[in-house]
Amino acid sequence: MLDVAVHAEPDWGSDTDWEALAERAIAAAIARTPQADWAGEAAVIEIAIRLTSDDEVHMLNRQYREKDKPTNVLSFPMIQPDLLDTVTQNSDDGEVLLGDIVLAYGVCAAEAAEREISVADHATHLIVHGCLHLLGYDHQNDAEADGMEAIERLALDQLGLHDPYPVTED
Repeated sequence: MLDVAVHAEPDWGSDTDWEALAERAIAAAIARTPQADWAGEAAVIEIAIRLTSDDEVHMLNRQYREKDKPTNVLSFPMIQPDLLDTVTQNSDDGEVLLGDIVLAYGVCAAEAAEREISVADHATHLIVHGCLHLLGYDHQNDAEADGMEAIERLALDQLGLHDPYPVTED
């Protein structure tokens, strides 16, 4: 079971049900991973999502990643990937705080415009991407990136959304 808490700053608008969008994105991401086994069991998987400004994400990116610029999405896992199975099986209260995902509105909106998609669709992709980071997936090398992108494609396809990594001809 999932427990997703979303806090959206005013720039993100009120015309989208961000909580429902985030729940669908996270469920689709987890369903495409080995963690789908324990996510569907008794444990309640908790994820917090903050939809905020470029300035806040810039500060967080500088503070935690030593990168002095805003970025589209940041993930803050609360559990080391190699401990996920153990923690979910041994949770005293049946709740597992997986971590936090933070998105920057300006960066997200600019990327969405560049891709000619809605901000909500791009945010969905970024939430899927952020969730995979919480589960221990990364893209530090080509093999990791290919694996992570494959899961993202499957999750977004399940949601009826665009392929975020279309093959381009040179």
